[in-house]
Amino acid sequence: MPPLTNSKQEAVHQIDLLLPQYYFLLCFYFRFQIFCSDLFKDETCLKCEAGWELHGGTCYNFNTMKSSWTESRDSCQDLGGDLVKIDSREEQVLNSAAEDMFWIGLTDSKEEGRWLWVDGSPLDESLTFWAENQPDNQSLDNAAEADCVRMGKIGGSDFLKSWFDTSCNYPQKKICEKAAETRQCSCVYG
Repeated sequence: MPPLTNSKQEAVHQIDLLLPQYYFLLCFYFRFQIFCSDLFKDETCLKCEAGWELHGGTCYNFNTMKSSWTESRDSCQDLGGDLVKIDSREEQVLNSAAEDMFWIGLTDSKEEGRWLWVDGSPLDESLTFWAENQPDNQSLDNAAEADCVRMGKIGGSDFLKSWFDTSCNYPQKKICEKAAETRQCSCVYG
């Protein structure tokens, strides 16, 4: 074996100095794994898959691809969710922050003036966020009917009042929602 040069000797010396620290950190890492697994042994956490945002117990997907209301709903369902149903003022505030036009899961396509959410439940008239003079059955594309609801491009002085009825065929972005998944909690490391 050829003799070590100064730089090789220095490298070996540095490795000898770092080895005890490496073993200490390795031991600490394994102890942390054991502690962490004991800490979260019976705990569950709410999680969303990639591309979804967790708020409360719900995952939201703000999709910027424009499509009709029906195509948007199909796309949300393909992702395991549906167009968003606004159940509270807090949810309206969360989704209003998008500052753009998005389909929500509200329509009166089955019966004019009878607004239903995608889950079949009727709109709670005490919890609506219609913009001023809405719904007006007028569409952005001059269609005969305006049976689907989009939110955004705020109307009136109250930023929460941002629902507009428009043609279901008019291309908009969409907000999908689905329940968060319950998973075993774990420590993030590695």
